[in-house]
Amino acid sequence: MTYNYVMLIFDVYLRQKKYKMVQSKTELFEQELIEKATLFKALAHPARLHILRFLAATQSCITGDISDELPLGRTTVNQHLKELKEVGLITGHIEGVKTKYCLDMDNVKRLQKELGGFIDDLHIEDYCCE
Repeated sequence: MTYNYVMLIFDVYLRQKKYKMVQSKTELFEQELIEKATLFKALAHPARLHILRFLAATQSCITGDISDELPLGRTTVNQHLKELKEVGLITGHIEGVKTKYCLDMDNVKRLQKELGGFIDDLHIEDYCCE
């Protein structure tokens, strides 16, 4: 075996081990919290928030290139759109050579409920740190 081949195998092993470590730590939490964290993570970048706000402001579906609305490259914007689609906050349907993007209102309302419910569950009105 060559040195490069051994290093490649070792690199793959380390990445798998790291993934399993991250995966196992996540699995220590309740499924409900894992689902909320996944949903909330989609909001953890200003570009994704901007995309959601832009789609909401238009009050309709957008056909065309959303990357014109952001100070980011097309590939980067597509990655953010993918994140939002994966959690179901937006939909993207191909129409001809363009993609039509829409808010998925059922899931946006679910997000609103989840976020509000999570904050309510903290009972911050009872919080006192003195």
